[in-house]
Amino acid sequence: MAPVEHREHAIGDFTADEYLAVQRVVHRAGTALSDLLTVERLYVLSLGSQQANRHVHWHLAPLPPGVPYEQQQAAVFDPARGHLDVPDDELADLARRLGERMTDSSTM
Repeated sequence: MAPVEHREHAIGDFTADEYLAVQRVVHRAGTALSDLLTVERLYVLSLGSQQANRHVHWHLAPLPPGVPYEQQQAAVFDPARGHLDVPDDELADLARRLGERMTDSSTM
């Protein structure tokens, strides 16, 4: 289970046991997402800033197959690339299926 208390630092604000518990949730979500999408690599990041978004959270960013190497890794997060244009109904369906997988203990 993920903590609900405000935490700002991905390492320093967690005990080792708390951190490992959060990473179990990240692993479960990443496994579910990788099962639902065709993924060449799954990036797992903790992003944020003391200037905005001052809480710990993790991003799971699936990289689809066929992305040229020079557009992978840090380049995939370049704001100049824009964003994926995925219809709202497709995102809603993915969120629903991901939620189902996260609650179905037999899939993990």
